[in-house]
Amino acid sequence: MPRKKTQKSEKEWKGVLAPEAFRVLRQGHTEQPFSGRYHDFWEDGVYVCNACRTPLFRSEAKYDHGTGWPSFSVPVDEKNLVYRDDFSLLVKRVEVRCAVCGSHLGHVFDDGPAPTFLHYCINSAALDFIPAGPDPRTARKPGAKKPGPAAEDGTGAGGKAGPKQAG
Repeated sequence: MPRKKTQKSEKEWKGVLAPEAFRVLRQGHTEQPFSGRYHDFWEDGVYVCNACRTPLFRSEAKYDHGTGWPSFSVPVDEKNLVYRDDFSLLVKRVEVRCAVCGSHLGHVFDDGPAPTFLHYCINSAALDFIPAGPDPRTARKPGAKKPGPAAEDGTGAGGKAGPKQAG
């Protein structure tokens, strides 16, 4: 079921958003490259709209494009995004907005990785992050032994490699 649209005045948004978030989300500005808190952030979880908490991107879709902003290859759900033509730099770009609150998130380009070839270039100030919770199948019970040392294959005790880090 689609989420109800969030409707607030700009004065209300200014009262609930940090100044940089207001500038980006509500006024359509762009933060400086390599300055955002999620540019070089590789935790497991879901990135949500910083204004209304709508799920936007999963950590599995994040990659290092080298542009200085968080980059994603696919959204959580296309219904959560709205696209607009943007000619503000005298060339056509495609702006990405939150479908629920209408906030500016960033832009999408066609220079991303396969299979989508999409590059969602999103401002950190437009995002908040919800860390992945423990997997109930592997979560430790109170009083249970701690996991042992990393496996010999280097992937850790669970045999699952962590998120790929750029570098």
